[in-house]
Amino acid sequence: MTTALDRAEALLDPARIGRAPDRTRGYLDVLAPESARPAGLGNVLMQNPALAAVYEKAWRPAFTRLFSLGGTGTMSRQEVLLDELVGRGEQRVLDVACGPGLYTRPLARKLTGDGVAIGLDVSEPMLARAVRDNSGDHVAYVRGSALELPFADRTFDTVVCLAALYLIPAPRLAVREICRVTRGGGRIALFTSLQTPLTSVFGSSTAERISGFRWFGREEVTGWLRESDMADIDQVISGQGQFVTARRPA
Repeated sequence: MTTALDRAEALLDPARIGRAPDRTRGYLDVLAPESARPAGLGNVLMQNPALAAVYEKAWRPAFTRLFSLGGTGTMSRQEVLLDELVGRGEQRVLDVACGPGLYTRPLARKLTGDGVAIGLDVSEPMLARAVRDNSGDHVAYVRGSALELPFADRTFDTVVCLAALYLIPAPRLAVREICRVTRGGGRIALFTSLQTPLTSVFGSSTAERISGFRWFGREEVTGWLRESDMADIDQVISGQGQFVTARRPA
């Protein structure tokens, strides 16, 4: 049987990658050296090895509680959503902007045979942590850009982007790419920020430019999914966050 890394490499579209895949660090690096430089404070932090080291036990719990105003509602909803999205059998799952793989490995727990869950991120420290802490027989990682996903159209059964879209420099393009690589009948799930009266003070263009963090309008992300002709679009609000799911028509 092939390894998860072999299966991930077989899914790469040669026309969409910047160089031959480099797997010397335990993940597939397909970015040209000058690609995906961090934009904004948030992206700079995500490239920091120190943050990668504490992300799972400190950063993510604190940041997730922020969306629930100190409560646990957002974290609980995330756990329910992961149970709904977990890959099964020989399905293909893509976790966009996966960080250290905290969602990638759980999404792979019911995969068998040639099934694979691929975590994609631009941050080398985050991917190094993912390989170290969240590997598995059906888990592989790719260093690539969410704005130019290195896969052909309609490749994946499930595509997720959880707690990351608000840091991607061109989120509308990222959502378009997520829709592009989802197969007919496949599922999409996003968790991201939501602009509210409480967050409006942080939503200025100056604050966004400095921090790299974006608060999305209530109809913004769902509107992008409609632009890509997605179906069954559903939005659940959780404090300052939103869970959005959709399906690509068969």
